[in-house]
Amino acid sequence: MELSLQNPKLNNQIGEDSFVGKTILVVNTGPIEKKFIFQRLKKLGLTVVVLHREKNWIAPYVDHWIIADTYNHSESTKSVGAFIKDNPSVQIDGVVTFWEDDVLLTSKIVDKYDFIGTPFNIAKNARNKYLFREFCNGSDITAPRHRLVKNGDDLDFVAQNFSFPLVLKPAYGSRSAFVMKVTDPVDLKSSYAFVKKSLSPETESALNDGSDIFIEEYVDGDEVDIDILLQHGKIKFACVSDNYSKDRGEFFLDSGQATPSTLPESTRAALVETAEETLEKLGIQNGCIHFEAKFSKNGPIPLDINLRLGGDYVYSYIKDAWGVDLIEGAVKIAIGQYIPVVKMIKPKQYIIGWDLYPETSGLLVELTINDELKNKPYFEEIHLYKEVGDPVLLPPEGYEDSMGWVTVSGENYLDAQNNLREALKLINFRVAGFNAGSALGKTQRKTRYSSAVLNKSILLQASKFERIKRKAKDNLRDLHIGVACNNNENSTNPVDSDLTSVGMNIMKTLKERGYKVTFFDFNDVFEAIKQLKDSNVDMVFNVCERINNSSLLEPHAAAILDALNIPYTGSNPNTLGLCIDKIKVKKLLDYHDIPTPNWDYVYFAEDEIDPDLRYPMIVKPASTDNSIGITNDSVVTDEAHLREQIKKCLEISSAALIEEFIEGDEYDASVIGNDDELRVLPLTRSIFKDMPEGYWHIYPFASKWEEGNAYDKIITQSPPKNISKKLESLISEIALDTYNILDCHDYGRVELRVDADDNPYVLELNPNPSINIEDSTPAAAELVGMNYGEFLEEMIRLAITRYKDRPPYHHLQTNIL
Repeated sequence: MELSLQNPKLNNQIGEDSFVGKTILVVNTGPIEKKFIFQRLKKLGLTVVVLHREKNWIAPYVDHWIIADTYNHSESTKSVGAFIKDNPSVQIDGVVTFWEDDVLLTSKIVDKYDFIGTPFNIAKNARNKYLFREFCNGSDITAPRHRLVKNGDDLDFVAQNFSFPLVLKPAYGSRSAFVMKVTDPVDLKSSYAFVKKSLSPETESALNDGSDIFIEEYVDGDEVDIDILLQHGKIKFACVSDNYSKDRGEFFLDSGQATPSTLPESTRAALVETAEETLEKLGIQNGCIHFEAKFSKNGPIPLDINLRLGGDYVYSYIKDAWGVDLIEGAVKIAIGQYIPVVKMIKPKQYIIGWDLYPETSGLLVELTINDELKNKPYFEEIHLYKEVGDPVLLPPEGYEDSMGWVTVSGENYLDAQNNLREALKLINFRVAGFNAGSALGKTQRKTRYSSAVLNKSILLQASKFERIKRKAKDNLRDLHIGVACNNNENSTNPVDSDLTSVGMNIMKTLKERGYKVTFFDFNDVFEAIKQLKDSNVDMVFNVCERINNSSLLEPHAAAILDALNIPYTGSNPNTLGLCIDKIKVKKLLDYHDIPTPNWDYVYFAEDEIDPDLRYPMIVKPASTDNSIGITNDSVVTDEAHLREQIKKCLEISSAALIEEFIEGDEYDASVIGNDDELRVLPLTRSIFKDMPEGYWHIYPFASKWEEGNAYDKIITQSPPKNISKKLESLISEIALDTYNILDCHDYGRVELRVDADDNPYVLELNPNPSINIEDSTPAAAELVGMNYGEFLEEMIRLAITRYKDRPPYHHLQTNIL
């Protein structure tokens, strides 16, 4: 969720007519927090071309897409060239990026296609913080003492020769991610080990450019941002803003900023002069630049040069204070339009932007904004990127910008400060952190570093379950639903086709009802896991029946979802695995006195069979589904035929199950629900009396997957006709007992035989029956007034209820004895 409120007075328009007919190439969309940038670009009248790996949420503001992996610079630069060649009517006038990850790619595009901007050989010295320090040393610009660290010897050198405190940081970092303050030699080694182990582009995408780590001496002093519009080497605008303390113990986080700076005019002038000197010596001539520096006892010291617009509220507070539109300025510079020098005499107002952070990582459990805030004269903007139930990850668990931010104004700095205090009282949030008495607390180790990864995993898990717990029936359609299935569109095998059809129909039906739905094909399990990890699904419909083309691995799909902390419909891996093993199911049914045909099993063809079993008997593979391995010959009447069928079963299964054959009608009893909310849907009856002579009264593979044969004579009734209420109740009770004993969840189908004396016998439970549109379970639900879409939504609701107010893995705490 992104909540944004803005003071109407911000909606001024500046110079839109100057961009009519102009086209800008934007490299990478960045996250959804950057949406305001694209809204502004379109409002300026620009034609917008976006280079990104895929079309996404920003599509309404994009005129043309160039699809390429922006982390693959060669692919991306070639794709830009291909677009230019294939679209001669689209004249790209300039290129910009608003995302740190793509500063270097943008510089390569500048070089390749002769756009205005910073060349790569210059940009790399600004983008890489270590190289920037080295450049400063060689250009008579003050820089902190620093050293690249690659091993223990480098750490020892730093410990012996540098003055503490130190700052450890990645050379290609962004947003203070993995930046740590180090106070002593012992701390130095543990901090380095933590960063070295944790450094990952998955946590901080800017690290795709490199993973070098360096250490520098901590510089004490006032930290500032200098936001600059630079054209042809001349500063057209430069604003110095104060940074509130980023230092939070060993970690650094943006806390807030104020503009204009409260530093003396002479200090601000010295900072701008240092920025100008640094940019000139680097050779940076054009761009919107976010320059970070400190004013120490030794004067100005440059820290970082970001060759793009500053993040979060930088744009809005510069515009509010000085009336300068940095997005407009960045584009004008990129396309070569002249911009005049901005005369900075007196700000329109004083602005403070404030990041909304909790004290520790945790789960957001309360968030309210008093309606009075937006009516306050000092209110400028508020943007919230979290909602109740979301995780908030602060270092070391994670490196998010914040839960959001708010900006306020004032007639002077003190007035703005007072207004900020009042505004923060109108924004209430509470984050449930780690509690030593809770399951979260028990996972912690002796140091925060050692537990950080585990804590993060627990928080992300908790947030998934917290989100679905808060979904009532009337807003289920806010959920992002995944469908775990098997896609066999090119297969001629009827079983494969059915597996594909069920997933596609679920996806189609839920989309029609307004859900966002994503399909995950478990035929490629590694890709499915990767996509699930990267997705933002709230819950998954688990109808996967194959992994590596094996039904034996069906339970592993549920186990993968559990491991990824993703809630799902249907039964847990314990139940799914148990029900594949028909022998174990028989043992449990016997233990609980559930009536089932007399039986035995063998692992080898020559094994003895219980002599008390009576012919006819049916021989089945002990671990297959969809009637695979069952034919008309599976029912045997003598020893020779029995041994022949056992051998055939052992060719496709590790064991063979032998049951006394029950002559009679077959019943399917579909059960839906959990715990006290259980329902047996109307029964389905199969009658075999019209079968031709020579055919046993069973459902072999051919009856389910082949057309135009003797099995078309099977009569099905749903609900059954002319059966006694006593039999109907008995079947329903046995089905419920079986469902509960085997710990089935949400839905399942019990298959039974009824002999001539109306005695029911359980054949098996299918905890993951096909729930395609016309299959028996959805068809039975339709008899009680649920159409297919309503049936699917009922399964979502049942799953949510099952997860609600319980530990995340409650469903694995099986009742099976």
